[in-house]
Amino acid sequence: MASPNESSGEKSGLWPIVLITSLFFFWGMANALNDVLIPQFKKAFELTDLQSGLVQSAFYAGYFVLALPAGFLMRRFGYKAAVVTGLLLFALGAFIFYPAADLQQYLPFLAALFIIASGLAFLETSANPLMTVLGDPKGAAFRLNLAQAFNPLGCLTGIWIGQKYILSGVESAQAKLDTSVPDALHAFYVREAHAVQMPYLIIGCVILGWALLVAISKFPKAAATSTAHHDEASLTAGQAIGGLFRHPRFLLGVVAQFFYVGAQVGIWSYTIKYAQAEVALNDKAAAVYLIYHYVAFAAGRFIGTFLMKVMSPIRIFTVFAVINIGLAAYAAAVGGQNGLYCMVASSFFMSIMFPTIFAVSLKDMGPLTKTGSSLLVMSIIGGAILTPIMGYISDASHLIRLAIFVPVACFVVLALYGFSAPKERVEPAAGVGH
Repeated sequence: MASPNESSGEKSGLWPIVLITSLFFFWGMANALNDVLIPQFKKAFELTDLQSGLVQSAFYAGYFVLALPAGFLMRRFGYKAAVVTGLLLFALGAFIFYPAADLQQYLPFLAALFIIASGLAFLETSANPLMTVLGDPKGAAFRLNLAQAFNPLGCLTGIWIGQKYILSGVESAQAKLDTSVPDALHAFYVREAHAVQMPYLIIGCVILGWALLVAISKFPKAAATSTAHHDEASLTAGQAIGGLFRHPRFLLGVVAQFFYVGAQVGIWSYTIKYAQAEVALNDKAAAVYLIYHYVAFAAGRFIGTFLMKVMSPIRIFTVFAVINIGLAAYAAAVGGQNGLYCMVASSFFMSIMFPTIFAVSLKDMGPLTKTGSSLLVMSIIGGAILTPIMGYISDASHLIRLAIFVPVACFVVLALYGFSAPKERVEPAAGVGH
């Protein structure tokens, strides 16, 4: 492989593609680790389900707040500057985990997660379009889809890290029964908080190193200069945002994306809690079902993409949404082992939803496309709002399965969106997805 400094101009070779493809892996890993942090922090700080759900609130609030600034920075300084900024923020947030664990306080962890997500907002806003300029334009779709394939690999890696190096399999109730060691319960809480230190310290070092590699590597000129198309550059931020509000299909897409991400994040966030309550597993054993989620999600992506060769993507989307209404309703109303299987199966049918909504919403948006893309990224604030609502329902009812009625309602909204969307053929946005 050529060294970073050997590439030049538009013929930058394979190295920049490797660097940017890795970003899809990194943000998949960061997102998946949140599903482990929720039960971990619940133990370490004796949190309610509502309080532990604030992990996702802090995380997705970072996306919401930084998505538009990321888009503006990308338009002004180019893709490469946005990537380096995102990686530096990601690394900073990961490093904060170490002192946060020493402080034994929940709030610094939430601040660290907000900073990590702020960095991911820059990465997700820039990495997808950047892949289109790293080589022959005819191969852009292939490069985007190849990069996207590394996202579920990152998710699986995140769950593996969490299961092996963070989750202990010991519950606080067990620690309370251990009276043979003085202050055993306090030592348990300290140990559980400190479990996140080394994994996140290593992650921070890797991400910081990757930021340095991106900074010193040569990219095509299109990646290092302003990316704005002249029509888009002529619009002020207010004009671009105002123009989007004149497109009802786009606005419905923002609403649909809000509820989709809320459903996905909610189901994945409380899978461990659901398995503990409904099947009596400990957290370490329950984390295996998160791996099943991501395997089902990846399989759904491949099979769904194949089906789109013969069927309209929005029709497939609608059928999948209706199926997920049934799966989530069973998990919420009946529960048990079969309910857990239904939770996992829902990931297969969620797989094509994010990129399909993205593509339908941005079709024929012209100079409003980049700003519209930023607003669609902002709409994933649904994960920050609906997840703690699920936690509140669980706390109030003392039944985590009743909280799954929130995703049921989300899938109803998505089915209605699918039925109302235009049925012309719209290809899903390659390389975009959660």
